[in-house]
Amino acid sequence: QLQLVESGGGLVQSGGSLRLSCAASEFTGNNYAIGWLRQAPGKEREPVACISTGGSSAYYADFVKGRFSISRDTAKASVYLQMNALKPEDTAVYYCAAATFVTSRAGTLSCSGYDYWGQGTQVTVSS
Repeated sequence: QLQLVESGGGLVQSGGSLRLSCAASEFTGNNYAIGWLRQAPGKEREPVACISTGGSSAYYADFVKGRFSISRDTAKASVYLQMNALKPEDTAVYYCAAATFVTSRAGTLSCSGYDYWGQGTQVTVSS
């Protein structure tokens, strides 16, 4: 069964940067669109970004557009989330997961039906 492992979280000051990594346990992970989702204390989990299997298409939530960038390295079966200009409201546990339902319309990627979740990595942004 596919396993995903996140890393790269930590404590950073407002305006700083972090790069999260999501490593798949096997190369079948390359067959899935991979998404990053986050959950802050007392809030529901929300999608942050998603990248297509080939890496040519991506989805970003409005609140991270222009600040976060998702990428993948199929040779390493890994997906990355570069987070710049971090804000205190970005504080959350960040999860990566494989999307089992993916659509692309007019160049806009949509990912859902997430499965094979990682354990999460904590990101804390201090003000």
